[in-house]
Amino acid sequence: MRKILIILFVSMSTFAQKPANILEQLLLSNPDKFKKLTDNPEKYRLQILYTQIDRDGKNKPTLTTYSYRSDSNEYFYPASTVKLAASVLALEKLNALKIDKSTTFHTLKNRPSQLEIKTDTTAKSGLPNVEHYIKKILLVSDNEAYNRLYEFLGQRPFNETMLSKGFKGVRLTHRLQTPLPRIENQYTNPIQLISASGKAIYQQEETFNNKPYSAATPILLGKGTMNDAGVVENKPLDFSLKNAYPLQAQHDFLKRLLLPESFPAKDRFNLKKEDYAFLYRYMSMYPTESKDPIYKEEFATYCKFLYYGSEKNASLNPSIRIFNKVGDAYGFLLDNAYVVDFDKKVEFMVTAVLLCNEDEIFNDEQYDYDTIGFPFYKNLGQVIYDYEVKRPKKQLPNLNHLQFDYSN
Repeated sequence: MRKILIILFVSMSTFAQKPANILEQLLLSNPDKFKKLTDNPEKYRLQILYTQIDRDGKNKPTLTTYSYRSDSNEYFYPASTVKLAASVLALEKLNALKIDKSTTFHTLKNRPSQLEIKTDTTAKSGLPNVEHYIKKILLVSDNEAYNRLYEFLGQRPFNETMLSKGFKGVRLTHRLQTPLPRIENQYTNPIQLISASGKAIYQQEETFNNKPYSAATPILLGKGTMNDAGVVENKPLDFSLKNAYPLQAQHDFLKRLLLPESFPAKDRFNLKKEDYAFLYRYMSMYPTESKDPIYKEEFATYCKFLYYGSEKNASLNPSIRIFNKVGDAYGFLLDNAYVVDFDKKVEFMVTAVLLCNEDEIFNDEQYDYDTIGFPFYKNLGQVIYDYEVKRPKKQLPNLNHLQFDYSN
């Protein structure tokens, strides 16, 4: 009897270690790269979604998605990943208004907490507009640019539009890197769009969301929080009033944006062909390639976590372009990436998040991005890329619509 029990135990243990899918297999078969995380994924709140793309003779894609611990009920702070949604929805709103994205955009002020913005020194024209705000978001993840789009969309319309498009569990409650009382984020600024002749062609009054968003229950993370006086208090940080954007919703958003032909017309974004090209170009452009705005202090792979990590002197693969949006805050590190190799005819998507906060203290700015987060993304991107290079495909993709001239 004892022998039988031992055999059953070993068999069940072996079965439990069997990878559930190819994504988990890639993680477990590279212990030198991932074992620290896969041994304790709950601590690092690690979640990954990986989509394989297979094309038919008409270049229509079929998508197969694999998951590692993706759970819409496991909270993470989405950081700057919310900015891609704001960019797309702002373009949709302009299209509904029949106003060009290069139209001068004045943010007005109606409350002491609000900012009035009528100039933009980063733009060659010196004038702010939605087009330039989106460029700054996609190139260097500019926070103020996002805040202007948040105000343009309005808190409640922003949330309701995301929900109406089927993105569940999304909660967008505040501007970024601008500490304001909760109620101030419920107010969004008056806005004017100004024609080339100086005439106001659209006016939006200040809006107020009288039904604020919050989680149903407290979301308590960590074992300590540093207060404004620089003292660590032995209490978790409550994220219940902060933004939420589950991994599945982020991945679905990326698929719908980068592969619209995979979705019925009714589910696609209300974007023009030139809108898609504009977004794709700046999602894949390195900040060092940008002519307007110009970034002299950034390095090429800034904000390209997947495949490159955060190496300032990374050797660029000339045939690869990464169409993505990253985020990092409170120790959470994220990337939403569509990776393309034009020479080897490779394409795949990855959305991932992990918490890089070994001491479990929030707000102390002692996060482990460099030692845990960036190496993880570099390894994950390269391991999946190497697998995709070898993965047989019946039909090679035509990726010509994703090739851009970045020289102007």
